[in-house]
Amino acid sequence: MKRIMSMSIAALLLCAAVHPASGAGDREQKSSIAISGAWAMYPTVVAWAEAFQKSHPQARIDVSAGGAGKGAAEAIAGLVDIGMVSREPDPAELEKGITPIYILHDAVFPVISNKNAARGDILKTGIRRDAWIGMYASGAVGSWDDVVATKTGAKIHVYTRSDACGAAASWAAYLGKKQDDLKGIGVYGDPGLLQAAIRDPLGVGYCNFSYVFTREGGVVEGALLVPIDANGNGIADADEVFKNRSQAIDAIRKGRYPATRKNYFYVKGAPRGPVKEFIEFALSEEGTKIVDETGTSLPLEKPEREEVLEGMR
Repeated sequence: MKRIMSMSIAALLLCAAVHPASGAGDREQKSSIAISGAWAMYPTVVAWAEAFQKSHPQARIDVSAGGAGKGAAEAIAGLVDIGMVSREPDPAELEKGITPIYILHDAVFPVISNKNAARGDILKTGIRRDAWIGMYASGAVGSWDDVVATKTGAKIHVYTRSDACGAAASWAAYLGKKQDDLKGIGVYGDPGLLQAAIRDPLGVGYCNFSYVFTREGGVVEGALLVPIDANGNGIADADEVFKNRSQAIDAIRKGRYPATRKNYFYVKGAPRGPVKEFIEFALSEEGTKIVDETGTSLPLEKPEREEVLEGMR
């Protein structure tokens, strides 16, 4: 997969001070950390890395996105020190020596184009879980007329992720499925899937919290967040409609939004050295402040952070 960004902080340690390294474990002898994985976590982890170097000027941190599947696979193979994984751990991954460290949380949101002819009714009624299953799993729902009262005769163009990722796994979990069960046109990455849904007036997709809202807190231009009719009453209730990031955060934190998920750092074995220091920084008060300022993920509450840190001691 194409690496979208690589970030190096400060300078390499003097060659004489660096021992030869052949894997992730040896990197701990240097102050270097390699991180890859989930698109959802990427902006926050980059911000953490930028701040971490201020108190660790000899550190070198390399951060790249490419999906949760990439992060998990590379952490297991020892190609990176930390894998960013925005879904629940798979038992098979744990059997390979992975330690999942709960680090952030967020949610996945369904999106349509603001040019969708049925948008008025969609925003009024929301879409029930059984209709989402019909679109993404069974194929029983193929027209917007099957979803809302408006009779447009328009088919639904379903978009999904082509890469192994936390967003697809989490969306599938909400539907009681796995990523491999999801139907639709495969698109790589959050940015690609979001743009596919925005450009297509008949399209529907889903996207991570970190990509559906602008830095200022509004919904990305051209996109509409589809209300999930969680109680099945045929109405998009006020607490099911999100016009900005603050409303979405409130629903996630209060447990009202159904498609939430946890984000993890995958580490092979127990975190040690610079990797442990970086994780401790991420879970510190300063790290929490950075999450809030970045606005692309949600930080853990203090008791949760303390529990994670205690488990690392």
